[in-house]
Amino acid sequence: MSRIGKKPIAIPSGVTVSLDGQTVTVKGPKGQLAWTVADEVAITQDDGQLTLAPLQDNQRGRAMWGLSRTLVNNMVEGVTKGYEQTLELVGVGYRAAMKGNALSMQLGFSHDVDIKPPAGVTFATPKQTEIRISGIDKQVVGEIAAQIRRIRPPEPYKGKGVRYAGEKVRRKEGKKK
Repeated sequence: MSRIGKKPIAIPSGVTVSLDGQTVTVKGPKGQLAWTVADEVAITQDDGQLTLAPLQDNQRGRAMWGLSRTLVNNMVEGVTKGYEQTLELVGVGYRAAMKGNALSMQLGFSHDVDIKPPAGVTFATPKQTEIRISGIDKQVVGEIAAQIRRIRPPEPYKGKGVRYAGEKVRRKEGKKK
């Protein structure tokens, strides 16, 4: 039995949720998100909260129950608070700056790396060595952060590269003389 799936999703004031078959649309102060719930899960709305339940008691039904509840809850949280991911640039000469709404990074290559934000995502560079990615869709924000990190992941000898804020990089011992 899914402990996550059992919890009802509270709908805060200022957020409207509409159900059209299996499609859930959430509108809030920060924007609008829509997602289609899996066919194995029934979703109902009553008394300012959403409740999900599996239609069949099998492995896939129970798995989709918890997943669907989490994804719908992330949508509600995204349109109210939004999501933010912070990246740090560590290394001599590694820096980031904004070019219009695009992000331009110098990461030790012979050229600058420019990244345009997808719809609904914004970049900010409060410091030259810090990048803030924010948006209402948790999956898109995390994916963009992972793509930026993938350009120059932290290496284990000096720790240089792009890392998540607070990420611990396991350091290796260098060569001995």
